[in-house]
Amino acid sequence: MRATDEVATQAGLADTYGRIATDLRVSLTDRCNLRCTYCMPEEGLDWLAKPELLTDDEIVRLVGIAVTQLGVHEIRFTGGEPLLRRGLVDIVARTTALTPRPEVSLTTNGIGLARQAVALKAAGLDRVNVSLDTIRPDTFVELTRRDRLKDVLAGMVAAQEAGLTPVKVNAVLMRGINDTHAPELLEFCLEHGYELRFIEQMPLDAQHGWNRATMVTADEILEQLGERFGLEPTDAAARGSAPAEIFSVRGGSQTVGIIASVTRPFCGDCDRVRLTADGQVRDCLFARTESDLRTAMRSGADDAELADRWRRAMMKKLPGHGINDPAFLQPVRPMSAIGG
Repeated sequence: MRATDEVATQAGLADTYGRIATDLRVSLTDRCNLRCTYCMPEEGLDWLAKPELLTDDEIVRLVGIAVTQLGVHEIRFTGGEPLLRRGLVDIVARTTALTPRPEVSLTTNGIGLARQAVALKAAGLDRVNVSLDTIRPDTFVELTRRDRLKDVLAGMVAAQEAGLTPVKVNAVLMRGINDTHAPELLEFCLEHGYELRFIEQMPLDAQHGWNRATMVTADEILEQLGERFGLEPTDAAARGSAPAEIFSVRGGSQTVGIIASVTRPFCGDCDRVRLTADGQVRDCLFARTESDLRTAMRSGADDAELADRWRRAMMKKLPGHGINDPAFLQPVRPMSAIGG
């Protein structure tokens, strides 16, 4: 048996560079009820047909394999927009019932969260990340092509009241649209007790219109925030494999984070793996290849075989995403079809 074969059959989700994936991002759907300019065109996309999507039982089975056999201890349900998945509450409940119990969170645009927050908390969901790029209604419409800011804000309040805390906010700044809004967005989050994370725009849009030269960088965001807030870096060692660099605000306990995937890549500490809504394993957000678990599962593969296929998929993971390499090619799938 070759060394790589032995690793694939014995280890958890390890790659050939010594990284071990313990954080699984699970896309529940590629559909979304917003049309964010940095993600998809105004008319939307060709959604996956229902037969292509994993069923609720198939999702829970694969998540169970990841948790009980492969050492995964964090599950993040994503989309598209995961609140559009009818079986979401039941999927969460069955996931939190696993032994060992994983930490379970949800990334959402917040639309519909006000209606589901209590049920999700009762199902065991630990916390939510809400995408919010601006608190200005007109800018929200410009960015998302939908007039739904009030619904998003109501969802965040409901999540906090239900105990889905800390409520984290993910924000992307776009040149010429909301690139000067960082201070007011941070002030809003500080006032309401939300934890804000700014994310550099990444080349994951369906239109393939991303331009490195026009992207708002982490340095620009920090400079903008520094004009109003005193920011101090927190202990870098405490960051671990977390994607965000964390800064304390005004010397207090409140913080703001910067996820600089492009200008300050953190690939060497990556502990994430992704499962798409149609059952494909992606070892990197920017991977151009996938490993199919759905077909094997529907063809009768048992849990041990599926676990082994998953291990082997991780052995293909590259040392980094290569965004800053001149030869970089954007993934075929956009963010909405991959899951964050």
